[in-house]
Amino acid sequence: MATAHGATSAILSTFTAGDGENLALYDWPAHTGSRPRGMVLLVHGLGEHMGRYEKLARRLGSWGFEVRGYDQYGHGESGGPRGGLSSATRLLDDLGDIVDDTRAGLGRRKIPATPLILLGHSLGGLVAARFVSLGLRPVEALVLSSPALDAGLSGLQKLLVSTLPKIAPNLRVGNGLDVRYLSHDPAVVAAYRADPRVHDRIAARLALFIAEAGRATLIEAPRWSVPTLLLWAGQDKLVNPTGSRAFADAAPKQALTSKCFDGLYHEIFNEQEPEPVFAVLKAWLDQRFVP
Repeated sequence: MATAHGATSAILSTFTAGDGENLALYDWPAHTGSRPRGMVLLVHGLGEHMGRYEKLARRLGSWGFEVRGYDQYGHGESGGPRGGLSSATRLLDDLGDIVDDTRAGLGRRKIPATPLILLGHSLGGLVAARFVSLGLRPVEALVLSSPALDAGLSGLQKLLVSTLPKIAPNLRVGNGLDVRYLSHDPAVVAAYRADPRVHDRIAARLALFIAEAGRATLIEAPRWSVPTLLLWAGQDKLVNPTGSRAFADAAPKQALTSKCFDGLYHEIFNEQEPEPVFAVLKAWLDQRFVP
């Protein structure tokens, strides 16, 4: 997903987590001067950072939504070793803290009833989905973009997951992502490769989290109740699309709307022709959060 790296229109700040680690925050105001339709909280994928989500944030803003995002631990401008994970629940704990901070900010602005929508891509989709499945905080809606429900781990990563977390949880290796298949747009791939805030590391503990959280979320799919939009790429080569298909098949239809874009690669909002994806997202948001 995401956009090419570069300047952002977001208001930048820092959030201090409970353990003192700093997380980079990005806030995009809605383009309208009236009360926002909702607050969309973005959660990014493995190896990248929230600065790559400028195009999506601007589009959501043009629809009347405020947008907030953050660099996850070990990513972008946030603290932690690149691709590292200080505890098994770190990413979920951080998301909970950001949700709390976001709700508190809306309360200070006298708009506490503003709907909160989580939108997670890839690893961020997995984090958001697991967060919702555990009921860690109430949210009004969830959008999943190419979520890593089945990461399609390489042989090395499967070995890593099965053995190394027990003996070397902080050992980091290459994440195995073939960035040629981010998007059909060569400019997106070139920008990703040139982006100094992108990395290709993954720690054993993070690989284990991805594997276990994906399995656990799929098990919870038949009991899903939070309104959810699931969008995935049929030609995804960075996560296994069978995870999204399995979730779509298992989740109750009254809670889930799903759409596979057969010819697209992993970053569906950053493909050469993303308008069909944006159209599905807008229609779903318009149905639930009337303009």
